[in-house]
Amino acid sequence: MSVRLRSEALFAESLKHTPGGVNSPVRAFRAVGGTPFFAASASGARVNDVDGNTYIDYVGTWGPAILGHAAPAIVRAIQSAAERGTSFGIPHAQEVTMAQRVKAMVPSVDKIRFCNSGTEATMSAIRLARGFTGRDRIIKFDGCYHGHSDGLLVKAGSGALTLGNPDSAGVPAAVAQQTVVLPFNDPEALRAVFQDQGRDIAAVILELVPANAGLYLPQPGYLALLRQLTRDHGTVLIADEVMTGFRLGPAGAQGILELIPDLSCFGKIIGGGLPVGAFGGRADIMDYLAPLGPVYQAGTLSGNPLAMAAGLAALEALQSTDAWSRLENLGAELEQGMVAVAKAAQIPVQFQRIGSMFCGYFTNQPVWNLADAMHSDRARFARFFHGMLDRGVYLAPSQFEAGFISTAHTSADIEATVRAAESVFASW
Repeated sequence: MSVRLRSEALFAESLKHTPGGVNSPVRAFRAVGGTPFFAASASGARVNDVDGNTYIDYVGTWGPAILGHAAPAIVRAIQSAAERGTSFGIPHAQEVTMAQRVKAMVPSVDKIRFCNSGTEATMSAIRLARGFTGRDRIIKFDGCYHGHSDGLLVKAGSGALTLGNPDSAGVPAAVAQQTVVLPFNDPEALRAVFQDQGRDIAAVILELVPANAGLYLPQPGYLALLRQLTRDHGTVLIADEVMTGFRLGPAGAQGILELIPDLSCFGKIIGGGLPVGAFGGRADIMDYLAPLGPVYQAGTLSGNPLAMAAGLAALEALQSTDAWSRLENLGAELEQGMVAVAKAAQIPVQFQRIGSMFCGYFTNQPVWNLADAMHSDRARFARFFHGMLDRGVYLAPSQFEAGFISTAHTSADIEATVRAAESVFASW
């Protein structure tokens, strides 16, 4: 078992100064129990804690580290940009270059605006859709997370056509009631809500591959139905690709799943690990933004030169190598290995994967939506998480988070991870 005395001391001290001792809730290990470790450094596919322990990292700063930690090309780009100025609040050339790069990679994007986080991107896209359509109501899906803005922190009502309820204290009920929450992969619920409320719906926002309740995929035909219904009712379809954008391929999930949304939201990888967000899409919708149109959105640090430089370096590295093919192969190796050791140990696991994103649910039932995911044995996952951590493998500290593979991972890392899982199962 790894010794983490310094991390324990730091966490005890942090509790005196920061709510819950952390600056983002999942870091607190509340879902799995125990004390979080504190990072000291990270390089490639590994992260080192303040106690001198080293872990194979499958969190990858929650997705951006697709090239691994401290990728040399990104570090050089940040250093060079910092020498020219860390922030301008003035237009600069790399904003234009990044916009050109994203447009070239994602065919659905005619125009794009940069911001500072995925939350800001989704919040702004919703506001833009409402301004463009003149409608107020939106649809989101149970289990999809789009940041912590008020209108998106909403849980499902008591029925498919029931307006949402606040999912956090501090969210006004009147705001939540403008959001309809549907189960994912339920075509009948989708048809019913458009038949009943279609004239009032400004936008539908979804993760094309939901990755905030673990990981599950759209069933065949579901996204095509959604695209048809939104088009028929003049509703703006917003693809939240903050996690999947540029990770699953050059055009993200929409490229793989052959969907053309009206707006898309990005983050993570286009900042190369620095804070960034973006939203873009059809020119006629994007031109509703100020200064051209009536929908206001602004940010002093939007298009920050460090983030633009890091993001461009990341995208260049991905496009100039066989990165996505390599990530697919590594993902397949991990899937095959984990499925095999779970089967050998007679432990029910649904291992879900697309490209370099994955999640394992401890259940013998297929997982297509949040209700299915909730059948997973979370107590067993907590034991598995700590068993893997003690064996030098860091997974997301929650059953309901996806894992990420980077190009810095090797087949040897995958084999070590599978062997660690085998050891954990053997100890039960």
